[in-house]
Amino acid sequence: MLSAVRIAQAGSRVPKRALIVAGQRHATVQAVRSRKPVLSRGIQSIAQTDRDTITRLLYSIGTKREVERYLRIFSSSSDSSNPAKFAVIKIGGAVLDQIDELAHSLSFLYRVGLYPVVLHGAGPQLNGIIESEGIVPDYIDGIRVTDAKTLGIARRVFLEENLRLVNALEKLGTRARPITSGVFTADFLDKDKYGLVGKITRIDKRPLEAAIRAGALPILTSLAESETGQILNVNADIAAGELAKELEPLKIVFLNDKGGMFHGVTGEKLDVINLDEEYDELMRQPWVKYGTKLKLREFKELLDHLPRSSSVAVISADALQRELFTDSGAGTLIRRGYRLFKHKSIDSVGPDRIRQVIHDRDPDVLSGDSSVTGVLNDLKKAPYTIYGDEPMDVVAIVTQPEGEIPVMTKLLASRSGVLNGTVDNVFHAIKKDHRKLFWTARADDDNRGWHFERADGSFTRAGKSLFWYGVQDVKEVEKIVKSFEDKGRIDRSYLPVGPSAPPHRAPTGARPFSTLARRALPGSSRGYATAAAPQPKRLALIGARGFTGQTLTTLLSDHPHLELTHVSSRQLEGYSLTEYTKKDLKYSNLSVEDVERMEKDGEVDAWVMALPNGICKPFVDAVDRGAKVRTSGEASVVVDLSADYRFEDGWTYGLPELYGRAEIRAAKRISNPGCYATSTQLLVAPLLAHLAPGAWPTVFGVSGYSGAGTVTGPPAADGRPTTVPKVTPASLAGGIRPYALTDHIHEREAGRHLSRLAAAPVRVAFTPSVAPWFSGILSVLSLPLGARVTARAVRELYEARYAGERLVRVQTDVVALPDVERQHGWVVGGFQVHSEGDRAVVVGGLDNLLKGAATQCLQNLNLALGYDEYAGILDK
Repeated sequence: MLSAVRIAQAGSRVPKRALIVAGQRHATVQAVRSRKPVLSRGIQSIAQTDRDTITRLLYSIGTKREVERYLRIFSSSSDSSNPAKFAVIKIGGAVLDQIDELAHSLSFLYRVGLYPVVLHGAGPQLNGIIESEGIVPDYIDGIRVTDAKTLGIARRVFLEENLRLVNALEKLGTRARPITSGVFTADFLDKDKYGLVGKITRIDKRPLEAAIRAGALPILTSLAESETGQILNVNADIAAGELAKELEPLKIVFLNDKGGMFHGVTGEKLDVINLDEEYDELMRQPWVKYGTKLKLREFKELLDHLPRSSSVAVISADALQRELFTDSGAGTLIRRGYRLFKHKSIDSVGPDRIRQVIHDRDPDVLSGDSSVTGVLNDLKKAPYTIYGDEPMDVVAIVTQPEGEIPVMTKLLASRSGVLNGTVDNVFHAIKKDHRKLFWTARADDDNRGWHFERADGSFTRAGKSLFWYGVQDVKEVEKIVKSFEDKGRIDRSYLPVGPSAPPHRAPTGARPFSTLARRALPGSSRGYATAAAPQPKRLALIGARGFTGQTLTTLLSDHPHLELTHVSSRQLEGYSLTEYTKKDLKYSNLSVEDVERMEKDGEVDAWVMALPNGICKPFVDAVDRGAKVRTSGEASVVVDLSADYRFEDGWTYGLPELYGRAEIRAAKRISNPGCYATSTQLLVAPLLAHLAPGAWPTVFGVSGYSGAGTVTGPPAADGRPTTVPKVTPASLAGGIRPYALTDHIHEREAGRHLSRLAAAPVRVAFTPSVAPWFSGILSVLSLPLGARVTARAVRELYEARYAGERLVRVQTDVVALPDVERQHGWVVGGFQVHSEGDRAVVVGGLDNLLKGAATQCLQNLNLALGYDEYAGILDK
């Protein structure tokens, strides 16, 4: 019998890269509250309330479990003997131009009780001043040659930038202490060659620790002093590295204005660099030169000095929260990593080492269901390969009798293996060797989401889940599983017996929108963001005849936590709801009075209004009346799919990728954005800051004919009323038909909500058309620019804005219908700038029935009901 595969729960891990959700900065800061080493009971209470509030805001960028896990790691990292253990954050001079965003990010950490050591440069500011004074900057080997005049200017610039950052923090109620001397002692690096440039010889960390103990963030410059008191200039990256060697912090973060390191040929961002495996090859690449080569060399020297669990993140200024508090990532992660091995026998690895790993980590052995000897004896039954890394932080065993499909029987990871992403490196090595693979996990496995991310499908029966990749045909899967059972390679409980246990697969396009799935480099995934299995919630759907209602009920059939208990349609009353497969459910015809009574008696936890525009208000009013006298439980959540409440104060607009998750999590009344409006807003938002003053972005949208809605068709053979498309391909004669040429409701909707992200009201020009395909929207944005921007910079704006968003994909090519049809997410590509540099054109797209309606509805329901945002979307 196949032992259940489980990645050993390693407690927590140190995250490795960084990103903050754009838009959080608008909600972070309240009153100025000073921090002292010893607080009175009243002040303690206020501080705890402040921490709790910010912690809840952090839930908008990740699961509650992720956030609380990392808070525990970081909060326990510092003590009275080593208060500066948390993080060293080096801020590039260019990042200081984003002072408000930077201050908000650092303030977030302060308000949850975390105190990074912050060191900044000021290169661009210094260059601007010395050039204005007629001094030409001179560099040798990437090091600024510094004479007395340049040093005098540098000292003044460093002090000004340091105080500017301190002041920005203190305006937000975050105590900060400027430390411009007394930390770094240095000798001349080479006085004849570089002038007044220092090489750090000693670090005094007492001023840093004193600042933290006093409840203030230490803000350092990279100026040093010689033993005789001579001020010396030190490269800020080098100073940060020396500081990290001294403090050995959990996190080392370099903030730059590009958001990471990039491949010199393809222009693609490098997600992960494993130095042990890639450094030599990288340094031989012709595009690795100048600053890139210098940084890689510095990072390797730094990490060689630190514990192997350490890593360096190169990210953008708005990237701190997601780096520190979620499993997903952005920017570039640099770590040492380990070389992997694979052996065909236990003797090649070392019997004692394998025995110890199985004894310490195998969940079946730990639970008493199996023994070490039993596991080793099972390996004698078929050829096998053992995969792992040199220190045995991860061990995987794959069995494969001649001519048969391989099965991964064990995947055992230590805490370090999880923290460093080695488990994904090992899994990647397995995928390189095996085009098809089956493996198992317990249904209550805390890391079950990790398995779903890497599988094409699964069975779940009798408390166990069987996963696979590389097999797409359901009948073939059933045949393979039957073969496994017949040969004793798998427990019979996995057999798909009866209609209650069909294999379920992610719909086309689900996995590519996963952050983890689309990271191509080995070891690039960030961890295992899953939630414990929560209690199911009851859902009532009002109006299900249209295409959106049908799509939603189909998705609800596979939702792990939502049970559809009522579906209302006047014309279909009494007929079975064929799209819903969890149980036999019949349409009812709920009246306004029925809805009010059901809400009063607490019969449902959520309502979805899938009615045409202008019809749902009586039902919403009935829910409101029932909620006031509800006899049990909390008032229900209402999600309206029509346009009726998208302009209403008091209703939360449910577009989490732009307007955050915290408000949705707390909401009871949510208006689901329109399909065109969703694509339009996602297109325009990253470029808002570059919009020419007084100009309008223009969006031309083309939708499949399902977006035009349905009308009643001829009855079916059983008398059931049917619906047919309001617009048919035949009526379009193979072309497209523009409509609502001005004043379309989505025009006002997009402008209203985008204005929340801009300094001034935003107006959008929007023209829709209907096309002879069924579903899918393609939107073309033309945006006048206030200043010249390159096409690459435009793409980087989208990558930065949506980094870590699992339902957003940024691609190079112009978005086409196959990219969006039957996909859960939004895709953007085709980045162009007019030759005169005054207009950007970008193409985006989504499926109007999924991300434009049903998928987005599920996101909002999940958030409001306390589930993982992507339950029922990416976990099937």
